[in-house]
This record gives sequence, C-alpha cells and structure tokens, in this order.
Amino acid sequence: MPLSFIQTSKDPNSFARGGILSLGDIEVETPVFMPVGTRGSVKALSSEDILELGYKLILGNTYHLYLKPGKEVMETFGGLKNFMAYPNALLTDSGGFQVFSLSGLFKFEEDGVRFQSHIDGSHHKFTPESVIDMQRAIGSDIMMVLDDCAPYGSSTERLKESLERTHRWAKQSVAYWQNNPNNQNLFCIVQGGVNEALRLESLQTLQNMDFPGIALGGLSVGEPREEYVRILEALSPHLDTKRPRYLMGVGTVVDILDGVKNGIDMFDCVLPTRNARNGQVFTSKGKINLRNESHRLSTEPIDPLCECKVCKTYSLGYLRHLHKVKEILAFTLSTYHNLYFMKQFMDNLRKSIEKGEFQTYYDHWKKLFTP
Repeated sequence: MPLSFIQTSKDPNSFARGGILSLGDIEVETPVFMPVGTRGSVKALSSEDILELGYKLILGNTYHLYLKPGKEVMETFGGLKNFMAYPNALLTDSGGFQVFSLSGLFKFEEDGVRFQSHIDGSHHKFTPESVIDMQRAIGSDIMMVLDDCAPYGSSTERLKESLERTHRWAKQSVAYWQNNPNNQNLFCIVQGGVNEALRLESLQTLQNMDFPGIALGGLSVGEPREEYVRILEALSPHLDTKRPRYLMGVGTVVDILDGVKNGIDMFDCVLPTRNARNGQVFTSKGKINLRNESHRLSTEPIDPLCECKVCKTYSLGYLRHLHKVKEILAFTLSTYHNLYFMKQFMDNLRKSIEKGEFQTYYDHWKKLFTP
C-alpha cells in the first residue's frame, strides 16, 4: 500500500493540522491515535472489537513478534493481519527500543546489535536489514528503521554516538528498502534526547533521506514534561509539511494535545489499555478509578455523555465489582470504553482544527487531564 499524505486543514495559531494518510485503499484521518497490539493482539479485545470501534490503523512490535511466534509463523500465515484477522492498516516498530529496555544484555556492533531474549535468555542479532525482513514477514503497511534510542539522562557524548549510529543505520535501511521494493513504507526515527541542537541535526539529516514519513523517538521516556514540550516546540517549525509525522509511544490526553499543537499527526501508546486493566477510565470529566469505594452503589454509567456500548449497558457499581473480584470481563469492558473515548477524542480534535476552534478544545481538555 504506497503511502500518500494530504493536509486538509490547519490551525492558524499553531502547527496543528488535519490530514488524510492514504495506504492504498485505506484512508486514515489524522491526527490519529493507534491502539497497541504488541504481540498481535490489543490486550483484552478481539479484532472484531477494534473494527467495531472504527480503528483503521493499529501497531504491532517487531521485537516481540520476532521472538514469538517468529518469522516462520508470520510467513506461513501471510503476515500478521491474516494471522489476527484484522483487515485494516498496520504499523510496526523496529523493536530497537525493546532490545535496549527489555533484554538482559545487549551489545552494539558495527552492523547491528546483539541481544538476549527477555523470555529465555537466548541470543539474537538485529541489523537494519534483518528488522526490515522481519517487518516484511509481518506485512506491516508502515515499517520503522532500526535506531539507537539513548536513555533519558545520557551524556552529550552518548547522544552523539546515538545519532551517528541512528543515521548510519537509517542510510543502510533506506537503501535496502529501495533495492528490494514492495508496497510497504519505511519511516525514519529522529533521535537526540532533549538536546535541541542534536534533535535539529537529526531531523535535518533524516529529512534529507527518501523516507515516506518521519518519526520522533526518545520522547516521553522519563524526561520532565517541560523538556518534552520544549523539544517539540523546537522541532515543529522544521518538520516537513509533505510527510506524516509520528510521535512514538506517546498517548496521554495532555501529551497528544501538545503533540498536535506542534504538528504531530500520529500517536501510539499502551496507557489507554493498560490503565483500563488497572481500573482507570477516561471520561468527559477527567479520569475515574473504577475501584473506588464511592462507586460501590452507583447505578450511573462510567460517563453519561459517552455513547459506547459499555456506558449504555453497565453501571459503575457493576464495573467496580468486576475489578474488585478480578473478573476478566472487567479488562474487556474498561478497555473497550477507553479506546472508544480515545477515538472520539481524536475525531473531535480533528473537527476542532477544521472549525478553527483548536485552542478552545486544547484549553478544555488540558485543564481536565493535567495532573
């Protein structure tokens, strides 16, 4: 599915914009939130649920799918979408971040990174070429390059090393992708930590390469919020307007608002689904903890203004009961509600840009969800 992106609306007072990301016959309106299906499943939900919610683009992870079920299974089933019975678009991370954060031991080499599985300690190696091969087996519509995401707090020397490696691997990746063409699309990943000069250097270097889209990595990884916003504000005037921009691993309401304000089109995060499994749901009045004693006798829905089937059917008292006794149904219902909320939140955010009301929308939701 060759990628194209068209900007359809623009906020006059910020870099917020609306657009259409086309992946063959699948059109995704942006800004968009992508549910995370790390191992080929959005936790607690079926593929039918995801389609019912109206999501046209979800995320899978190369590292986890490489370890289990593995490349052979992906090839046998003709890719992850066939495997999980999901017909819409799919984006996959390269797995580099998971190598550095999950594996017990990893070692950089000139052509890649060696690591141990967090599952059984077995030894493996990722190269720029091998992660593309794995993503081709997965069949993702949007693939990510292998990069070096230096952790927050890294020295300037370590950040410069990260940039050198990330840019070298990006150059190898785009050459390998172009020499073995198919209908999949490859995004680069901008690094540089919270060092503004290195971030701008990385953005300029990578935007000069022939990638269909630009991703920003290494944010929302522990840095203070003001640093997160500062880097976005520094990059926003320099982002290519003709390509989609993806902010990796970011998905709180507040972070999405600041991302959109600074020109970001695509977001993903496990928080809406993870928080749901821990009893926290999102509403038109802010966040609610379903396990609170105050909900024990409540006959009200999670959110009287929500039109999802959970709010139309079940009470707070019942949902609290399910969470307290740890029924599996608690995870399913809470996750469904949170992803319905995120879909509506993004749909209305796009409309606010189209109507010239983004700042009002931004102020309203920022106040509700700022801790």
